[in-house]
Amino acid sequence: MGSPPSASLKQNNLIFLVFIVILFFCSMPDKANLCSNQSSVNPSAVPYKRSSNISSLETLQLDGYFSFDHIDYAAKDFGNRYHFLPLAVLHPKSVSDISNTIKHIFKMGSTSKLTVAARGHSHSLQGQAQAHQGIVINMESLQGPEMQIHTGELPYVDASGGDLWINILHETLKYGLAPKSWTDYLHLTVGGTLSNAGISGQAFKHGPQINNIYQLEVVTGKGEVVTCTEKQNAELFYGVLGGLGQFGIITRARISLEPAPKMVKWIRVLYDEFSKFSSDQERLISSKDSFDYIEGLVIINRTGLLNNWRSSFNPKDPLQASRFISEGKTLYCLEIAKYFSPDESDIMNQKTESLLSELSYISSTLFLSEVSYVEFLDRVHLSEINLRSKGISGKDSSGEYGP
Repeated sequence: MGSPPSASLKQNNLIFLVFIVILFFCSMPDKANLCSNQSSVNPSAVPYKRSSNISSLETLQLDGYFSFDHIDYAAKDFGNRYHFLPLAVLHPKSVSDISNTIKHIFKMGSTSKLTVAARGHSHSLQGQAQAHQGIVINMESLQGPEMQIHTGELPYVDASGGDLWINILHETLKYGLAPKSWTDYLHLTVGGTLSNAGISGQAFKHGPQINNIYQLEVVTGKGEVVTCTEKQNAELFYGVLGGLGQFGIITRARISLEPAPKMVKWIRVLYDEFSKFSSDQERLISSKDSFDYIEGLVIINRTGLLNNWRSSFNPKDPLQASRFISEGKTLYCLEIAKYFSPDESDIMNQKTESLLSELSYISSTLFLSEVSYVEFLDRVHLSEINLRSKGISGKDSSGEYGP
């Protein structure tokens, strides 16, 4: 089975290079099917004929089905900037549905110009999971083998490409295990984040999600179903992970697990000087015994910022926090967390205080909270639910969180 790539300096450089490449391609506005929650595979290349293409697709024997009407939703995503209406939406119930559809389109050759885009939870920003007059595959409809969890020396979970990370979290926690690396928003599909990178505050320690995969099942642009690892079909394995959907569609993944913590000390602090902010980040990331989660962000001209934090945190110094003014300022937020078990609370607090004492944040902006591991990982979604209940759109009342 092998092990995920090691977190060496060389690989960390590669991680950042992959991330930059992803940002570059995802920023290109002129193409709907370049990168995605899996993105697109283009099996053929000539002008389409709507009626003949529909008739051709209707001949396929599938476990699932195609939708040709009322599919406007497939032309929308989280970014809400681009709207490309597909010809059809495939609702697969099996991997063979995806394989047979792509194989059929590939064999159509000169009779169609159908692209295929895999749509996860539609959190792409620039229409990447859309396919103009092509086929959108609704990955959440995929019904493969049930999630399987292995608790041996190298624990792992086998999950469908259409499974949501939040569901993987809940299932693996039943065995006292959890994936090592996450995204900040867990209501995304496995195939979607692995086709990009899957980056969050644990990446400095474990690498992004794509660095924690043992094995993949992939449907290629020819409709072939291929199993790949770092040793078997390695070129496809590394091409698909972070490959923006251009080398195939991930239908199953074997994900590395570790013992799951029970509690999290969750902390936020602010800086008004970027040099101090970046220096502290570098110090924490390079330290051997640091926090388990480290992430930074920029906050510009945010009214009542610290007051908004009170819904999730307690200020270390309430009086000084109440006097802090965030309006009209560019501030840098460091969000950090330390995992622990309830019986290790005293040791964790001592270690946390020691680490914080080495940092140069604005003292009045220290906010702390202790939450369960699940609450911490699912915090963006919980904030989203709270905002929706108040009729507010967005991920977080202070505007920190992205998709």
